[in-house]
Parts: sequence; structure tokens; C-alpha cells
Amino acid sequence: QMADPFLYNSGERSHYGCLGHEVQIEHIKAYVCRPSFFTDKAVIVIHDIFGWLFPDIRYIVDLIAGHGYITICPDFFKGTDPWKTTDHWADFADWMKHHDPMKVDKEADVVLKYLKEQCGAKKIGVVGFSWGGMAVHHLMLKNPQLTAGVSLYGIIRDSEERYNLLNPTFFIFGEKDHTISFDQITLLEEKLKQYCKVAYKIKVYPGQVHGFAQLKPEDMKPDDKPYIEEARKDMIDWIKMFI
Repeated sequence: QMADPFLYNSGERSHYGCLGHEVQIEHIKAYVCRPSFFTDKAVIVIHDIFGWLFPDIRYIVDLIAGHGYITICPDFFKGTDPWKTTDHWADFADWMKHHDPMKVDKEADVVLKYLKEQCGAKKIGVVGFSWGGMAVHHLMLKNPQLTAGVSLYGIIRDSEERYNLLNPTFFIFGEKDHTISFDQITLLEEKLKQYCKVAYKIKVYPGQVHGFAQLKPEDMKPDDKPYIEEARKDMIDWIKMFI
């Protein structure tokens, strides 16, 4: 039985003027931000249930691009409606059936091809939040083209196959995330220790709820700000270590 699995207060978000632009890649729209200099390093950002247009996710794309990566957030919902704060949680399980974070392989391949052929990317990482964190976990088990991954508060539940990661992966969680129990994080840690042959890291940030790491500076609460900034720095450091 799923509780409100991704319920977090998306609240009143301040406006955000994006630095990047939108592109069409085959059947997918995507938001892209590039650094001001040439680089052959790229990062794919996978959005949460609120989709690729959500200001918070575009802020993250711009933030990563500012560290010197071609950064892209494709619409993994392929033009279908994202979850809206006005939708009813009773319908969530049904919505998830049509938006499966473990069925993102085709779109990931399209985006990887674009980054390699159109942007000259040689090393490509992936970062995902919530729904996108689950997608990252899945892709890091399936796609060797992704050099490193960061999965933020997304966990693949109840699957024996979720531990044999192909490339270095960092799992970020909030201590007060009501969607992911501490037992699940402990299990992940135990099993990775047992099965994982590549570098991995798990970190839990004190007092943080689901969705904490996407907030723009002006939307952060003062008590949470140090943890949000630390999680972001850890995310970037992990990417820089491998890409």
C-alpha cells in the first residue's frame, strides 16, 4: 500500500528567469543550459513528478551548467501532464502506472545520442530528484554510457536486482522524508555493501523532508539552508569526481 509517496509541499514558489533554452530532440522536448566555454562533459537532469517545466528543476539545470557542464532536462513525460498540486492523491497510483520511472530507457538513449552527436559530449552523468531519483537508480543499473549518477530521494522498492550498479552512484536522502523509511535506506546500504562492485555513497541529511534539495535560495527556510547547500555541494562534488 502506497502512502502519499511523493507528497511534499511544492508551496508558493518564486518566479525564476531561466538561463537556458528549449530544444526538440526527436519526440522529446528538453531544456538545455550550456556553460560559456566549450566542454565535452554533460549532465542529464531527471525531473520529479512536477515535470520538466517546474521552475525548481530548471534552477538546478542552470546551477549544474554553472559548474561547467552541458546540462539538459528532457521531458520524460513525453508531453503528457505532470502531476499537479491540485490533483487528488487517490489517483496517484493510477497516474504512476502511466509514468513509470523504470521505463525511461528509450528517452535516455535519445538524449545520450543527442549529447554525443550534437554537443560533442564524451562523459555524461545523470542526476534525478524523487521520481527522477528512481529513474537514476534504474538507469545506473542498466546503462553503462552513464559515467556517474546522483539519485536524490528516489528508491527502487522491493527488487533484488537494484544493487548491482554499473557505475558510481550517490544516494541522497532527507532524514524526515515520510516517503522513504529509514529501514529502506539501511537495506539499500547493506545490499550495496554485498553486491555493488563500483563506488557508491549514501548520505542522509538531518531534519530534511522529501524534495528538500530542489529549492531555490529565496524559497529556503533558514534552518534548512545549510543542509540544502551541503546536499547540492555533495551532488556537484560527486559529479566532478567522475566526470
